[in-house]
Amino acid sequence: MGEWLAVLSMTFFASSNVAIGRAVERGSQDNGAFLSILITSTMAFATWIYLTWGNALPRVDAPALAWFAGAGVLTMFIGRVFVFASVQHLGAVRASAVKRLNPVFSVLLGVLVLGEPMDAALIAGMLLIFSSFCVLVKQSLQTSRQSSGVVIDSSGREYLGTWVNVGYVYGPVSALAYAVGYVARKQGLMLLPDPTLGTLIGAVVGSLVFMLAGAFLGSYRQAIRNTFTSFDPWIVAAGVLSSLGQIFFFAAISYSTVSRVALITSMETFVTILLSVTLFRSKDGLTAPVLCAAGLGALGTAFIMWQ
Repeated sequence: MGEWLAVLSMTFFASSNVAIGRAVERGSQDNGAFLSILITSTMAFATWIYLTWGNALPRVDAPALAWFAGAGVLTMFIGRVFVFASVQHLGAVRASAVKRLNPVFSVLLGVLVLGEPMDAALIAGMLLIFSSFCVLVKQSLQTSRQSSGVVIDSSGREYLGTWVNVGYVYGPVSALAYAVGYVARKQGLMLLPDPTLGTLIGAVVGSLVFMLAGAFLGSYRQAIRNTFTSFDPWIVAAGVLSSLGQIFFFAAISYSTVSRVALITSMETFVTILLSVTLFRSKDGLTAPVLCAAGLGALGTAFIMWQ
């Protein structure tokens, strides 16, 4: 059952990528991260009430709440904000390819934290996935050189952003935050096997942290304001779809291992490409290096899954 839930999660995440890309194409300045967190909170609360209605409430202890809250900061705030920003800067296809670093981090954490074994197939798979990320960065470097004509001197004092799309920084940060958050959520589920409650707690904490950041950072404050003052159907769709992706992902890891679920959802790249090309005839970011990177990522995933 966990594998099927992971497939559903992957499909929702890919659809969310496409929706964000469509919103950016329409000129939206808001990537919808805060709205998506609020939607996740609402959906998780409604689901939890439905599932527990008429039943005895589960016993809740402090360690489980702490794990769920920590996972919320990592996945609902850091991971969600940076993945939406990555799609905003890179486009749906390239951003989903960059997210292939997620299973690499997940497997490493599984080995280091959960004591899972590592063999030759696992190492080969991670190297292939990391190579796919390097292909994308190399393409960005070449594109920046051709478009700007900037030559970085030996002192390296130029901004990294002159060379590399900042989305290639946001993507790995998001992937690492998600991977650590998945492990934290799994620890919480071992103490309290209620994925819906865990998602609810994480989303509420993520919302509070986002609002706290808004007190100090203008961009977050503007994102909160846009959530209640402007309406973009694609942003709303992205929020709903990413929320469903999160809920189904956390349900999946309650039935299966973090590593296995993360690896199944890593096929999100191909679903994103399929949806972008077939539904919207979009060629945004669909180049030979991107397809090569997606292929390397899929091959790496296959190595890991077939070990």
